[in-house]
Amino acid sequence: MKTATPNDTIDVQALRVGMFVHLDGGWMSHPFPLSNFRITSSAQLATIRSLGLRRVRWSPQQSDLDEDDATVPAPMVAAELPPVAAANDDRGAGPDAEDTMPHPPPGLGASTEPGALAVTKAQFEGQRQLARQREAKECCERQYAEAARACRQTFDLVVTRPEEARAHAEKLSRALLDKMIGAEELCIRVLGESAGDKASLHGLNVAIVSLLMGRCFGFDADEMMDVGVGAMLHDVGKIELPVRLRYRDDTFSPNELRVYREHVQMGVAQARRMGLTAGASAVIAQHHEHADGSGFPGGLNSDRMTMAARIVALVDRYDNLCNPHLPARAMTPHESLSLLFAQGRSKYDTSILGAFIKMMGVYPPGSTVQLTDDRYAFVVATNSSRPLKPNVLVHDASVPRAEALVLDLETVAGLGIRRSVRVAQLPAPVAEYLTPGSRVSYFFEPAGAVEDEE
Repeated sequence: MKTATPNDTIDVQALRVGMFVHLDGGWMSHPFPLSNFRITSSAQLATIRSLGLRRVRWSPQQSDLDEDDATVPAPMVAAELPPVAAANDDRGAGPDAEDTMPHPPPGLGASTEPGALAVTKAQFEGQRQLARQREAKECCERQYAEAARACRQTFDLVVTRPEEARAHAEKLSRALLDKMIGAEELCIRVLGESAGDKASLHGLNVAIVSLLMGRCFGFDADEMMDVGVGAMLHDVGKIELPVRLRYRDDTFSPNELRVYREHVQMGVAQARRMGLTAGASAVIAQHHEHADGSGFPGGLNSDRMTMAARIVALVDRYDNLCNPHLPARAMTPHESLSLLFAQGRSKYDTSILGAFIKMMGVYPPGSTVQLTDDRYAFVVATNSSRPLKPNVLVHDASVPRAEALVLDLETVAGLGIRRSVRVAQLPAPVAEYLTPGSRVSYFFEPAGAVEDEE
């Protein structure tokens, strides 16, 4: 029987359901939520074969194939163990539980004490869970970084090659949309510090969250493309403004405020040059309008704004509260959400505001909180089905941060969130441990995607 490494390649026509494949070429080169996954249907096979690839990488040991197949190995028991355990486990499976347990990794030591095997098994499971946790985080960060580079390229082309800029914006929006369609339920994840300039990161943040909102409201494909492209390029008119006037400041003179507000009309002109659709152009034209008519430049009320523009107006404000031009003024995601609810109910469509709070959770990813057992935690991810029960990274001085497991509060009986806490209010060792970044960036992943990769 053939043995293989994860770098083995196979002819795309020879792929079968059950194979664990690795699709290279970048996140936007295929429509799947993840680049590494086990093929589970003939529809996935057909999609992979339609990508124009001749060969793909696959992992025999992570595949789930019939043992009778002579061309590929059946799944190996050792592949289910952490690397250290797999390397040391040279014994066959026996009838006794003790015989089937792998040797403990270095540092744990062997023990014949009652319960030692259970502790070792729990340690292995913790290692596996930590590895899955890291893999999910790194996957989101890679995908966000690639999307951020594509967004930056779009902005770089606006002035000199406007039609090409439109094509880039549409390609990125389509890629984001394809990833969202690939899963029935999505988790929203906060990321660490992201490389890139403020304009493109803001545009990408607003586009991602606005697309997730459009998904909540059941937008069709054309409407989703309009909200994605419009949200990404909503501030495109600022390209023509002096740098110091691109971000509104309370110290602006009346003339400076007038120049700042002109970025909307400038953006509409750029949209015309790029050849954007009417829906995407409306987002750019209306993203500073308010539901009560107090916005600019047209003083439109909610009835005269498009649904996509109403969504982007809210998301734009939220991201600017979390990531202001002056970092010292940044609010936590929970504080930003609370302010929008308390002061923005007249400025933003109430149905959109309600859906936004449900989608982001009462404690959005990026919030620092205190749990009901008095421990502090950092909200890592959430989804709309459990707004009060997000996934959190908990401070534990006895566990190195790199080894800290993320808790799903929905599965921990009796544990919840007591209150939101500002970073400045955290004890210094806790703040250093949780290390919330100075910038809040969001991405998404299929709920349960990490478990599916086993």
